Amino acid sequence: MAVAALDLGTTGVRCAVYGPEGRVLASAYRELPLRHPRPGWVEGDPEGMVAGARAVAGEAVAGAGLRWSELWAVGITNQRETVLFWDRRTGEPLTPAIVWQDRRTAPLCERLRAEGHEAFVRTRTGLPLDPYFSATKLAWLLGHVPGLRARSERGEAVWGTVDSWLLFRLAGVHATDATNASRTLLLDLRTRDWDPDLLRLFGIPPASVPAVRPSVGEFGSWDGVPVTAVLGDQQAALFGQGGLVPGTAKVTWGTGAFLLVQVGPSPIPSRHGLLATVAWTGEGEVHYALEGAAFVAGAAIQWLREVGVLREAGEADPLARSVPDNEGVYFVPALAGLGAPHWDPHARGTIVGLTRGTTRAHLARASLEAVAYQTADLVRAMEGDTGRAFSALRADGGVARSDFLCQFQADLLGIPVFRPGDLETTSRGAALAAGLGSGLWSAEAVLDRIGRDGTEFAPRASPGERDRWWDGWRRALERAKGWAG
Repeated sequence: MAVAALDLGTTGVRCAVYGPEGRVLASAYRELPLRHPRPGWVEGDPEGMVAGARAVAGEAVAGAGLRWSELWAVGITNQRETVLFWDRRTGEPLTPAIVWQDRRTAPLCERLRAEGHEAFVRTRTGLPLDPYFSATKLAWLLGHVPGLRARSERGEAVWGTVDSWLLFRLAGVHATDATNASRTLLLDLRTRDWDPDLLRLFGIPPASVPAVRPSVGEFGSWDGVPVTAVLGDQQAALFGQGGLVPGTAKVTWGTGAFLLVQVGPSPIPSRHGLLATVAWTGEGEVHYALEGAAFVAGAAIQWLREVGVLREAGEADPLARSVPDNEGVYFVPALAGLGAPHWDPHARGTIVGLTRGTTRAHLARASLEAVAYQTADLVRAMEGDTGRAFSALRADGGVARSDFLCQFQADLLGIPVFRPGDLETTSRGAALAAGLGSGLWSAEAVLDRIGRDGTEFAPRASPGERDRWWDGWRRALERAKGWAG
């Protein structure tokens, strides 16, 4: 009665196997390479995704001492807005996967905005016009890959986010779920189906779209094992933190920083630059969320490693704790523009306050502080939309291993930050959803299996310190905005 969760992220793919009590029996992970063919372009390898998924799934199941046929169910979770086209008959990829971080469609977004389409798009989808989302990436591919539009109009070429790609190659179905579909700029948020007006606006042939199914339920069979849940990675993490219940909020610090709060059966339009999105759906039920996304969080640590400031990512936390403060050094990691609540595709990464006394430790500290500042910007925006102040924040993701970051976040917000003992809440959420979708567990049992163990970081900073920190961040932020515009 074990359940497997496959988590295909931006830079790696993981599979974890969970026992009937919701505990990890084994897991496996492989990195996935990204290509940057031009500044602002980010592409993934579709075949590498499938090969990596199969490899880690086999390793994890074997590590748990099981055969694949002994699994009860599989759940899939994934990076969301990334898209590609493939041949419906052969399954051969026809394009690279354009990753969510890719900014090549900023001019198209600006043109659509200038033509007055943004209010309509936001009302219908809950999302702003931004290169982050899938529709303009699809439009770019249709306009730049010879013959692709004609083949898509005939239904020979089809597209999907990476959950669709995996489902097609692993289970033989062309489908997606409502959480992923709600990130494309093509879904009517209230009907949770493709919107004909939006398909026309972006020039997407209706014959090429995947079917939209409930997040929790049957999606087909992967080598004889039912796939019973598909969720975007941030919705899966929310599910794994108790997102079955309205009011649950969490931040995931991974490649980016993603703050979500479950708001119940009706979407809440944002007045503060956030996103209205689907939290998860089941047969006959729907749950919405408000979301704020900062594009670069852990990716800033990775960048410091790539340019030689850090030897390995794990150095960032001890280096940050080795100095008493940042000595006026602020890092705005707008390496892929700025997401919510600023939405500035022309912002660029900026480090200010450097002196001859600046060390690697100050840069490491500034990079972790930047994660907290961006998260705090999202918290304030979310409080404005919901009319309720946060009393605590649940944090997960790989970067949450940093004690410095968790403590600084608590100090900056003035509220406790709780870090669960199991930081892989994305995989856990997919597994719990698959158990629910297959009838293995009830909703009450899912909530019982959500980890209560962890560490709480209580705020220690004074209001004066908090105000001083905020002033420095806001000044640095203004220097980063509009740099490439």
